[in-house]
Amino acid sequence: MLPHLNAMSHDARSLPAATGRRGFLKGLLVGVIGAVLGLIPLGAGLVVFLDPLRRHSSASHAILVTTLDAVPADGVPYKFPVLASRVDAWNKFSQVPIGAVYLRRTADGKIEALNVVCPHAGCFVDYLPSRERFVCPCHNSTFTLTGGIADHASPAPRGMDTLPVEIRNQKEVWVTFQNFEAGQAEKIPVA
Repeated sequence: MLPHLNAMSHDARSLPAATGRRGFLKGLLVGVIGAVLGLIPLGAGLVVFLDPLRRHSSASHAILVTTLDAVPADGVPYKFPVLASRVDAWNKFSQVPIGAVYLRRTADGKIEALNVVCPHAGCFVDYLPSRERFVCPCHNSTFTLTGGIADHASPAPRGMDTLPVEIRNQKEVWVTFQNFEAGQAEKIPVA
């Protein structure tokens, strides 16, 4: 039996010691290098995957709403949908409704634009030609033809929101469309 034990101990002594300090440092170094090499592609993949979430929509810009011929010269406001491409995280939608505006020609031929959203609670305002007033169906706020508050007992904190209008190519009506926070006395753009 002794020769057999002696042979096993001889084989065990010929194997290198894997638990020594050098073995530990080699294993640690291999682990650190492997982790770094694995994190680089993982980080790059996360940047690409999360890129749509980092993007912020640019500031409001002019959007083609209608043609000049579609806005009669009678001074009455007409409602027009605002269509634009919309990017929502990873999806892009082309020419979807993002809001609406009232457009009217003034006596001097200029075009005025009002956002249809009531500044009180965010409901869509209706225009009543018989009263020559805008009326919010939610809380009865009333507004003048130019968008100002018609009744000072109105719950609306400000008049309807005016929007910049630009005439391009002498026939296109472009509106810088923007929504604003409801319930605030100041015009604070919604991000």
